[in-house]
Amino acid sequence: MSHFEVETPVTGTVWKINFQVGDKVSRGDVIMIMEAMKMEIPVESTATGKLKELFVAEGDQVSEDDVVAVVEGT
Repeated sequence: MSHFEVETPVTGTVWKINFQVGDKVSRGDVIMIMEAMKMEIPVESTATGKLKELFVAEGDQVSEDDVVAVVEGT
């Protein structure tokens, strides 16, 4: 099976996580929402499959292009 990394588009704070490890996700699903410069930034799944790993928690600070999750493609 293929593994796809999900990266952050900007530097900011993880505001809300919508999926947990083991959940099924589709390409484009919003896995989490970040807050950056008082704006909500969606972080979307890059593939359809199962959320295999999640490397952050709500409230964590992240930098642009950090890998925050891995999706195991189907």
